[in-house]
Amino acid sequence: MEDIQTFIGEIEDYCRDNAIAESTFGRLTVNDGKFVSRLRAGRGVTMRTVDRVRKYMTKDEPAAAKGNGSESSALPDNLPLKREAAPKDNGAGGKKKAKVYSRVTPLDESGEPKAFRFYDNRQKYLMFVNTCSEKWVVAERVGMELAQVHPKPPALRLFDAGMGDGTVLTRVMRDMHRRHSTVPFVIVGKEISLEDVRLSLEKMSDRFFEHPATVLVVTNLYYSEAPQLMPGSVTSAAALNWHEVPLTGTTSHEFDEQIKSLKPILSEGWKVKASKKTGNPLYERPSVMVIYREDQRFVVDPIIPRPGRFQGQYDMILASQPYRASMSPDFKVEKVLAPLAKSLAPGGRMLGIHSYGRDPGLDIIQGIWPGRELNQSSRHELMKVLKQTLGKSERDLRFNTYADNRSLFRYDMHTLPSEIGTESIGTSTLFAAWNAAIYVYQIEDHLIADAIADGHYLTATEEALKQHGGLWFLNESFVVSRKRS
Repeated sequence: MEDIQTFIGEIEDYCRDNAIAESTFGRLTVNDGKFVSRLRAGRGVTMRTVDRVRKYMTKDEPAAAKGNGSESSALPDNLPLKREAAPKDNGAGGKKKAKVYSRVTPLDESGEPKAFRFYDNRQKYLMFVNTCSEKWVVAERVGMELAQVHPKPPALRLFDAGMGDGTVLTRVMRDMHRRHSTVPFVIVGKEISLEDVRLSLEKMSDRFFEHPATVLVVTNLYYSEAPQLMPGSVTSAAALNWHEVPLTGTTSHEFDEQIKSLKPILSEGWKVKASKKTGNPLYERPSVMVIYREDQRFVVDPIIPRPGRFQGQYDMILASQPYRASMSPDFKVEKVLAPLAKSLAPGGRMLGIHSYGRDPGLDIIQGIWPGRELNQSSRHELMKVLKQTLGKSERDLRFNTYADNRSLFRYDMHTLPSEIGTESIGTSTLFAAWNAAIYVYQIEDHLIADAIADGHYLTATEEALKQHGGLWFLNESFVVSRKRS
């Protein structure tokens, strides 16, 4: 029994270290998706099978093992499953054969598997945004920092390091108007996704109507370039695609019609390509679009950015989920946080937000992938690396991690008050909860395919919802501020 438990422990460690589902491991090694669960239930196993599985785990046997008299082809661990149609009943009382799963994966131009980009799936993202309250709660958290900002002439400057669909930014702009109704605004939003830029701009006509002295800038530049609105290389700077769009009229409808007409310009300027190294989208051509009201030109002309003549210093910087959880702290600091922190004006504040984990969503994830965690760098670790990276050159910066009662905040999945307490939770609610969990915990597509093929994922989701009386997630936040001059 002790040897079997040791063997099961070896398999669990392998699956956890390689982010592979146990059902997938069983199919690859012995052509049995329930191999591990049967071992736990006390089913015996031959030493020949143990040796074969251990050889697979040490990569001495690269091909999937043979089992049940059928042969499996050599298949890499990280490829998703494709369901093939099951053979129909032969009409003679024979049983239908189980569905077969073969491994396929999309390849890039070089023939290598495409790198995983958790935020690329629009359906996952949009369902998450519309079924969870994260955007609302993040906007409220930004409001806490806006209360500490004291703008100086000629404008209040805000940088959004990832506009997304514009839900957070438009809520923050409403709060800014409430606090500073007569102060001109310069809002710079970085966004690489063409679809997100369109969704964001669709929400802006009302903002231009309520707060006329607004200059809105949208760019696809990198984090190191976007605050100054200028590419880092001479070649990219020469190819900079800069558009200035003065909106005519005085009504939200007129502004909306003109913003809709920008789609051809956006389609051309926001073309992307995938990084062969990380899979992250990269711009094909650096683009900047500056939008303001023509009838406010006299007021906003001094603050309208011009190519090569924009200081890029901000009173407020919002960095909500700007990096992938699995990236190293050094990468997050070097590529994102350090360039943004350097762009803070005197008295400016940068609010960083990312997923914290350790919430009911984790129960859903571990119900399918035992031992799986959100591989996120803590705010304390990030601030330590950021402080070391910036060194004495930015000695007037303060790094605030705060206690948990201020740093951590919760957001919920929207459900009907009486739905979770019922004996059977609706399928649509289970799908929404499952989608939210795999989105927040950034589960790779091939693992999701395995879980769906196994069929246990909705059961695990329902159990977690009933246990906690609903579903919520935790984010943690930190603030970098610059001393006032």
